[in-house]
Amino acid sequence: MSRASITSAKRIVIKIGSSSLTGSAGSQLDTESVNKLVSVVAACKKRGAEVVVVSSGAIAAGLAPLGLGTRPQDLATQQAAASVGQGLLIARYTESFAKHSIVASQVLLTTEDIVRRAHYQNAQRTLYRLLSLGVVPIINENDSVGTKEIRFGDNDRLAALVAMLIDADLLVLISDIDALYDAPPSQVGAKAIHEVTSISDIDSKTIGGAGTSGVGSGGMVTKIEAARISTSAGIAMLLTSLEQSAESLAGSSQGTHFHAESKKTNSRLLWLAHATTPRGRLVLDAGAVKAIIERGVSLLPAGVTAVEGEFISGDAIELVGPDMKVIARGLVAFDSEEIPQMLGRSTKELAASLGVEYERELVHRDDLVLL
Repeated sequence: MSRASITSAKRIVIKIGSSSLTGSAGSQLDTESVNKLVSVVAACKKRGAEVVVVSSGAIAAGLAPLGLGTRPQDLATQQAAASVGQGLLIARYTESFAKHSIVASQVLLTTEDIVRRAHYQNAQRTLYRLLSLGVVPIINENDSVGTKEIRFGDNDRLAALVAMLIDADLLVLISDIDALYDAPPSQVGAKAIHEVTSISDIDSKTIGGAGTSGVGSGGMVTKIEAARISTSAGIAMLLTSLEQSAESLAGSSQGTHFHAESKKTNSRLLWLAHATTPRGRLVLDAGAVKAIIERGVSLLPAGVTAVEGEFISGDAIELVGPDMKVIARGLVAFDSEEIPQMLGRSTKELAASLGVEYERELVHRDDLVLL
């Protein structure tokens, strides 16, 4: 099957995992691995492509200098390791790219930089300018000060969001696992899946497992989720190993090629589904759940039975059914403290008792995405 979407890509986001850069837990950055990745990036740029690198490895690179044999469990030590390792990581990249006469830059992001519109527009402008100047941005989560980024985040998801942010043509995930398999790769008889035409065909419950080194925070499930985000946005994805990356990007059948969806999901809804952090939730009755799922209507106060969390108008919240199962995510139009007095009441009733400004939806259907 043709891999033209890979070989013709003009704007590429390449993410590399910690284990591919550092080897076993506690080892330092592997210079040969860094140089190999840089050579792959240089080849892409030579054929005219713009490249952004999302690099893990800051925490892992800081382990050996601090005398740590394994990735620490407590947040403070993880942040300390990231602080030490980040400088080592970018220094090695800068040195290696210079041999190809390529300028590299460091861009540290947190979830807030991706979620909040004013922040991500600024990040977008910066990345576009760097690319126009011929620079290769090296992106990593700001792990030395981040909290949720380390505990809950992963660079696979970050890479997919960055690909959306800069309207990339291709997302490449480089891992110590060279492809997607129909079972854990260590299992006898496991077969590589080289083409995925629709992400809906993948059952993430049966395909899992983190890498083998013990220094990363992601696994195959996070890579499938990254593929779900990117392909829904019309961006093809390639999963491969560092050793096979050059051949895979040249169009060989190695690795796994996730085809972009032909029907591109609205980018605003993708941001809402994958790049926002819910600040609270609204509990819906069965009738409201059915109306939203089957008819795609807005959420009115009459269909809400409870409010949880503290949030303000414009925040992202989850919509859950009577069974507390999340059915959607949306941008709420009222502060959490205003909503209790509105529960179960019609908009006309609310307008009559509270004022005309209450005669509107809690969540408009244009600001709502089903999950």
